[in-house]
Amino acid sequence: MLTKVYGSAVFGVDAQVITIEVNVDRGIGYHLVGLPDNAIKESNYRIAAALIHNGYKIPGKKITINLAPADLRKEGSAYDLPLALGILLASGQISTDTVNEYLVMGELSLDGSLQPIKGALPIAICAREAGFKYFILPWENAEEAAIVTGLKVYGVKNIREVIDHFDKDQSLEEKKVDIEGVYYEQQRHAEHDFSDVKGQESIKRCMEIAAAGGHNIILIGPPGAGKTMLAKRLPSILPPMALEEALETTKIHSVVGRLKNTGLMTQRPFRSPHHTISDVALVGGGSYPQPGEISLAHNGVLFLDELPEFKRSVLEVMRQPLEDREVTISRARFTVTYPSSFMLVASMNPSPNGYFNDKDAPWNSSATEMQRYLGKISGPLLDRIDIHIEVTPVPFEKLAETRRGEASADIRQRVIVARSLQTTRFRNIPNLHYNAQMNTRQIFSYCMLESASLKLLKSAMEKLNLSARAYDRILKVARTIADLDGSERIRNDHVSEAIQYRSLDREGWLG
Repeated sequence: MLTKVYGSAVFGVDAQVITIEVNVDRGIGYHLVGLPDNAIKESNYRIAAALIHNGYKIPGKKITINLAPADLRKEGSAYDLPLALGILLASGQISTDTVNEYLVMGELSLDGSLQPIKGALPIAICAREAGFKYFILPWENAEEAAIVTGLKVYGVKNIREVIDHFDKDQSLEEKKVDIEGVYYEQQRHAEHDFSDVKGQESIKRCMEIAAAGGHNIILIGPPGAGKTMLAKRLPSILPPMALEEALETTKIHSVVGRLKNTGLMTQRPFRSPHHTISDVALVGGGSYPQPGEISLAHNGVLFLDELPEFKRSVLEVMRQPLEDREVTISRARFTVTYPSSFMLVASMNPSPNGYFNDKDAPWNSSATEMQRYLGKISGPLLDRIDIHIEVTPVPFEKLAETRRGEASADIRQRVIVARSLQTTRFRNIPNLHYNAQMNTRQIFSYCMLESASLKLLKSAMEKLNLSARAYDRILKVARTIADLDGSERIRNDHVSEAIQYRSLDREGWLG
């Protein structure tokens, strides 16, 4: 007897329907074909134990299972449940006429209980688009999958519930989620707030500009100056994620299995990988490609603490994703693309010992040591960082103040207003949403300077020995400062403030 059960495979951040064909015939043997990986090949042991514990068995006949399309590689243990269901139906141990309306996924334990799977959200989207009415999966993933409208999602804890549903018409409880309610309910205050930061008013201003224009930023300062503290508070002043952004971000985290017992992600992600990270872990990849840290930071912040300590090869592979805002991983049989539109926030000490031109420092580095240290960061990478700012230690008088600083909520309101101006400005340009994404042609169109401002910029570039790469960056940042000021044109004071934020281009830093 031949039976078809439907599952799904995840490729990148999208899923594809997999038809699981099970044929039980005369003879002896268990044959699983269709490019399964080792986890799927081992499924017969888990299935056999799970069925025995629930009063059923794998029949002692010839069982042939095909995972179609057969030329696509399948991986993971999430096919256990549809395989078991197909064997029971094909062997006549249970019967139903409606299995073709269901997409089924789940990993089995030996006692028949179900373990959570990866990629429940993209699979649910795939099920809806393919015309399935129902989706059965482990209950830990049900809330995540129930985000998808137009599909009935059933979360189950044991294979027994699935068997009784099909064979004995016992109804399953549908999981329902109020997406709008969850979205607005979770738009709460962030854990970290700028009101906790004492002093550092100029750095707060700089972070506000970075958030308003989506600019990448690097903080340079000695140990204990507050670089990490400031970086952790940046997400609290970014505009709230739109529902579409939240769904897109949730899909990526779903693929790597980070959403157990949780539904929609509504807070912008903040990723802070250790400096020993490999290039594959950062940008994604592997034999079976998975998203890396830059994709997990999509629509949020990627924080690289102590930037020169990262391997140069790791930093260099970020150059293309920073420019294209997506990363493409190619293999012999397929290519996957992961979105990676994130704000890069980096921090670093100005020298190996952590101090720069500080007479009171415990020790100082030689010019050669500093050049070697700073030379770990390539020019092309710095070319993609719009704002460089020096962070100085906070004096005791500021630390001892009891007055709290400006709250993140107040700063965020100004950022939202500036972003809305940019959204209106770029509404007719696809894939351009904020100032940091402008290319050379758009800079020429939207960052026109008056003659007095041009003279100021020319003078600054000559006196401060600013490099040519600083020109476009200064114009972008000046445009954002003007937006925060509510000004249609870029004035002298906007340009002069933007010039301050190019520390690493000045002579004496990277030469």
